[in-house]
Formats: sequence, C-alpha cells, structure tokens
Amino acid sequence: MKFTVSSSSLLSLLATTGKVISNKNTLPILDYFLMELKGSELKVTTSDLETTLSGSITVDAVGSEGTIAAPAKLMLDSLKEFPELPLEIEVNDQNWEIRINWKSGKLSIPGASAVSYPAVPALSAEHREITLDVDTLIGGINKTIFATADDELRPVMNGVYINFAPQLLTFVGTDAHKLVKYEAKTETDLTASFILPKKPANLLRSVLLREEEAITVGFDSKNAVFKLKNHTLVCRLIEGNYPNYNAVIPTANPNKVLVDRIELLNGIKRVAVCSNPTTNLIRMDIGENRINLTAQDIDFSVSANETISSSYDGQEITIGFKSTFLVEILANIETPTVQIELADSTRAGVFKPVYDDEQRSTTLMLLSAQRSGLVMDVATALNTLNAKVRTLTARDVDSGRSTITITVEVHDLAELRTIISRLSAVRGVIRISRSGTSDTAKATANTAELQAEHVKNAKKTKQEGKV
Repeated sequence: MKFTVSSSSLLSLLATTGKVISNKNTLPILDYFLMELKGSELKVTTSDLETTLSGSITVDAVGSEGTIAAPAKLMLDSLKEFPELPLEIEVNDQNWEIRINWKSGKLSIPGASAVSYPAVPALSAEHREITLDVDTLIGGINKTIFATADDELRPVMNGVYINFAPQLLTFVGTDAHKLVKYEAKTETDLTASFILPKKPANLLRSVLLREEEAITVGFDSKNAVFKLKNHTLVCRLIEGNYPNYNAVIPTANPNKVLVDRIELLNGIKRVAVCSNPTTNLIRMDIGENRINLTAQDIDFSVSANETISSSYDGQEITIGFKSTFLVEILANIETPTVQIELADSTRAGVFKPVYDDEQRSTTLMLLSAQRSGLVMDVATALNTLNAKVRTLTARDVDSGRSTITITVEVHDLAELRTIISRLSAVRGVIRISRSGTSDTAKATANTAELQAEHVKNAKKTKQEGKV
C-alpha cells in the first residue's frame, strides 16, 4: 500500500474515528486503526466491539492499494507534530512496517496484519430505515442525554430512548430521578423504537456537528447504523423494555409558575452552596408572584435563602428538589422563560419551555390606570389562558397611568384575539396595542385587523367607566 495524503486531513480523520477506542480493550487489535485504501479513497475504522466508527477521505497520489492495522497512539502522536504538508505513506507487506516520508524527513511505525480485526456487524433483512434531519437528531440527543443513568442493574436507562411514531419523533432520557422528554415532528409513518447507548450518542453529537446533509438511520432488534456523508457509525443497541415514561409524567397540574430561567438557575446555584452535601436538597416556597429558595445544612449550621420573582397566583406550595437535578434541567432548556407545573408537594414537578419553534412571538403594550395589584391581575389573566409568556414588565408613566409590556407566544390569530379580549377585561386597562411581531407572526396575522380589535377592546374598557 502506497499513497500521498495531506497531513491535516489524515490527522482529522484519525482523531475523529479514534474517539471509539477504549482504554480497556480486551483485544490488542482494537488499539489499532484499520486503514483500507481502495482507489483514491482511504477508509479508517475503529471499534470497541460494541461501537464501530468509520470515515473516509480522498488521497492525492495512489501507488498501490492495500490494508493495514496501524497503532492508534503512535499514529496520532506523530501526526500532531506535523504542519500542513503532503505525506507519503508506504506499507511493507512483508513485515507490516509503516513508513511516513515528507520533504525533510521520514519515520517508521510498526503496524500489524488486519486479518484479525473484527468485522462490522450487518443488519438483518428485517431492518427498518429512515432519513432524519441533522438538527432534529442533534437536538434530541443534546436535550436528553444528560438525564440518562449509569446503572448496571437497569441498563435500559443507560441510553437515549428513541421512538418513531407517525409524524412524530420522541427522545427520552431518565435515571429514575429525573426524566426529559423531547418531541419533534417528522414526515414518516414509521412505528418503531430503540435504545441508543450513551457512547455512540455522544459520538454522533461530535461527528454530526460537522454534517449538513440528512442522515440515514437503519436498525433492527440488535444494531443500528447511522450513515453520514463521510462517516458511518454502527452500534449495538441496549436490549430490554424501556419504562413507561408517560405514566410517571404528571398530567393534572393546576398550579403553573412562570419564571425567568437564568434568574432561577443562578439563584439555585447560590443557595445550593449551603445545602447538605449528601442530599443537595433545596426547598421552594411558591407563593404570590415569588419563589423563595431555601437550603440548609444543620450539621455545619449554614443556611441560605433567596427570593425570585415569578408569575403565579395559585395556592401556596412548598416542595423540595435536589439542586443538582434542577441545575441540569434548567441548564439544558434554551428558552428565556420556563413554566413549572405542579399538582401538589408530593408529586413530581414538570419544567417546560414557555414556547416552541412552531409558535409565533408578538409583543403587546397595555396602557392602564395605576392601581395596586394590576400586574398580578394581568399575570393571572394570562395564566388562566395558559398563555406562553416570554417576558412581562411594567413601569409607571405620567398622569397616573402605567404601561405593561408583554411578549407572548401564540399559535395563530385566534389565540391572539382571545388573549387580547381577556386582557381588555382586566380592571384598569385603557388600551392594548401591538408593538411588533416576529416575521413568522407577520406572515399569518393581519396587522390592520389586529389594530381594529385593539380599538374595539379599548372602547369597551372606557364604557365600563375607566379613563
């Protein structure tokens, strides 16, 4: 085997595929790269018997084809020291010596026969296949993998559960203490599921970041194959029945709290310093438009508390959470505002982003007479409609009046009309105007029609006796 290749291209390929190699391989051959040259394509494969990753690049000049097992550590350590330059690589088929030549020098690395390298598992004839968008797959893995377990007794929880249903793709991760469920719409009618182990899931994340084209996913009862533009990942799936995750997600949650995600996250981090290191317990006292965070460690006589503003008008609730779980969950939510849904202090809390990609953002400006409790009444009105509020701010202007600015996520014009109608009925509201919309909202909502609705609501309020 003899060929010429770019040093940086070869290093990049080896570094990516080398992530599969384990520090505790049972077979010495698994510490090697399997390098196969056919035509102008150089294919490199690594495996730990559970996961196999292969990638390919195009080489410049080909003297002869062939196959060689190259020691991974020596190859990587050597190539890291090269700047960008062409390398001539030649393999002695008699003693498996790998010679690397460049303009000003050469080196020799002992290789090995590739005969004993394990074969890549093949899918059965009954396998399923689907094409997925890169962003969908990355998003699903990123949002769920942190919640997976490392439990030898319950291996099904050590991976990401991926469920295909007509027009819907669901990712789930759980360790029996926290559970994350992520859904994305697809254009498939496939009904199937599998559990993707944590290692290949992390490998996909690192490799997929460089991909732009759609990914073909094939799987059967034992293995899955992910075909990318320049890489192919084959992994053994986790066998077993995944827990019924829908059964443990509370559905009847009348108490809904809207809170700034970053403010809550930072507050938890500050208070958690004084929590018991064994339990990491934080108490949340949820009351009228506030969340009081408390942590203490009786053994060391330390405690901390902090009050976070929120939008809430339900019954007071006291509930405890493990701070490490809260930090993980909030850190992996991307929206500026989260909604905490609670049934009571004995049941699990549900943390949701207040909007999704299908919703449209619009900002409403409420001009109102100054009075005590106005902001609470507005927040309560929004809460009764389950409106998805991104921001809510208030300030006093002149002549005894206030303005309240609300950015709310809506699905369509009908939902926006319902919100405007409900807000116009709040005591003290004089006028509602729309300060701006996102581009997607502009595509579906007629601005003139909305303005007419606002005028109508303002007149209605005036007739009720408010200036």
